[in-house]
Amino acid sequence: MAEDRAFPLPADILGNVASFPDIKPAIPEPAGGQRQRYRTIWISDIHLGTKGCNAALLIDFLDHTDSDTMYLVGDIIDGWRLRKKFYWPPEHNDIVWRILKRARRGTRIVYIPGNHDEMVRPFAGMNFGGVEILRAAFHDTADGRRLLVLHGDEFDTIMLAHRWLAFVGDALYHVMMGLNIWVNRVRRAFDLPYWSLSKMAKHKVKNAVEFISRYEEVVARAAAERGVDGVVCGHIHTAEIRNFAQDGKSVEYYNDGDWVEGCNALVEHFDGRMELLHWPEEIARREAAAVTAEAAPRETPAAKEAA
Repeated sequence: MAEDRAFPLPADILGNVASFPDIKPAIPEPAGGQRQRYRTIWISDIHLGTKGCNAALLIDFLDHTDSDTMYLVGDIIDGWRLRKKFYWPPEHNDIVWRILKRARRGTRIVYIPGNHDEMVRPFAGMNFGGVEILRAAFHDTADGRRLLVLHGDEFDTIMLAHRWLAFVGDALYHVMMGLNIWVNRVRRAFDLPYWSLSKMAKHKVKNAVEFISRYEEVVARAAAERGVDGVVCGHIHTAEIRNFAQDGKSVEYYNDGDWVEGCNALVEHFDGRMELLHWPEEIARREAAAVTAEAAPRETPAAKEAA
């Protein structure tokens, strides 16, 4: 553990984040683009610093959404991989730039570090460039529910009991993500939409399905014991909304997914309604609507006068 705490963070990632250079991003923001507004957005498991991070999709998400509050629910930066090999393309800077710009615009940004970015946990209680760092948070929805927000690795038995096995699993997972990158390059060549190989494999393997189900139950039970109405977490890269009955009380479980496999976000509408967004599907709908609008016949000025 001493090695983990001693791992130096790149200065422009955290140490000097309050003065992050206000320069133009490599991928510019769209001019005058409309954004879908939400009361709250939760995203997690971005894994900046790895090739598996779907930076382009996340940048598109950040360019088309906005909110009063945004929670970064852990594993934003992948310190485990950065310790082995430093990888930080311009697109990863663009993501940091966009998040910090939201903070400057007045969005409340809450960063809850996970296990892959545990080197940020000692900074809990501090504020860097408008980004609050907390170990966990409570969120009150517009319709009066109280939600516990945490990364969720606290409830992962492998992380708690066999840390070495978690590192082995992480290495194997990144091999799978490397294959996922090549699969999607081929799919793009044939004009096919994004598809997650690792997500499909996880849902096909019985043990993985059982682990996910068990994990969800344990997290929901912990939320019930803390007297809240629900819990929002990440960690297992499986977006889900479920309802559990715990000691006669209904407890809502929300997992905001990830930006490596599923590319999901959890959002709260202004009436308190919660929704999971699968961003590749949102992009497909947006592009289909644009094609439909382009194909629709346009009224000429003469036709309008005749009407």
